[in-house]
Amino acid sequence: MTQMKLARGSLNAPALVLGCLRMNTLSTREATALVQTAVEKGVTHFDHADVYGDGRSEEVFGKVMEKHPGLRDQILIQSKCGIRKGYYDFSKEYLLSSVEESLQRLKTDYLDILLLHRPDTLMEPAEVAEAFSQLHESGKVRYFGVSNHHPLQIEVLNQHLEQPLILNQLQLSLANTSLLDAGLHVNMNQTAALNRDGYVLDYCRTKGMTLQAWSPLTINPEAGSFIGHGDYVELNRLLERMAESKNTQPSAIALAWIMRHPAGIQPVVGTTRPERLEALSEAAHIHLNRQEWYALYLAAGNRLP
Repeated sequence: MTQMKLARGSLNAPALVLGCLRMNTLSTREATALVQTAVEKGVTHFDHADVYGDGRSEEVFGKVMEKHPGLRDQILIQSKCGIRKGYYDFSKEYLLSSVEESLQRLKTDYLDILLLHRPDTLMEPAEVAEAFSQLHESGKVRYFGVSNHHPLQIEVLNQHLEQPLILNQLQLSLANTSLLDAGLHVNMNQTAALNRDGYVLDYCRTKGMTLQAWSPLTINPEAGSFIGHGDYVELNRLLERMAESKNTQPSAIALAWIMRHPAGIQPVVGTTRPERLEALSEAAHIHLNRQEWYALYLAAGNRLP
């Protein structure tokens, strides 16, 4: 697995992340097989959240950790918090308690990375800073980041934080390219030119923050994957042709499209099947040239000015 640098070079990570959203649907035996396959393929970065399976996903992963105590030194574990039932909560009390509970479920003494899951409009940045400092000084969290945040929300936090934010997890796939569109349609009187996120891609690159792409193979959570979907006939035809020419799977080509971007974006893949993860891990070894990258962008229904 291709390696990359996070936190401005101070943290090594694989180019692909395994998302553990649905790990609560697995038995301990099934989860062990998935985690072992991930480690064998070099996908040693695992993404959790306290709300995944109402905590059950972290519990199942923790059972794997408990049975394989030497595993912790080989992997990166990140988790997210801030989403509660019916509201968002970045209070110091909740952040601290959420991390404690995640650590207990995951059977580990520390998180490599903690992300704030979705923006809390009632956030008190100084309170978040106090929580982060306490978690960092106690050794319970090594690094911090955010998810689904735009540049000014990050700047508000940065005014108070002692620790740099190293990650921003955002939605990106060939069927959802809004992260890229405005940057390709600058000064154009077109819908694609609308700035929906404060140019967060360019902001994160400027600040040295790594972007992670969630749902990299889906249209949206309701519609499911665009791979083989009837609304994306042209895209799937091209994915299949490229996959055949490169001796891989269409889904691996779709991930390679994300990984080709010079921002160094980490796709977060949510499969629960070891054989599926093996196929997806091939994406790290696929190179797309400029013509191929833009051909996929256009085949997904986009236009260039």
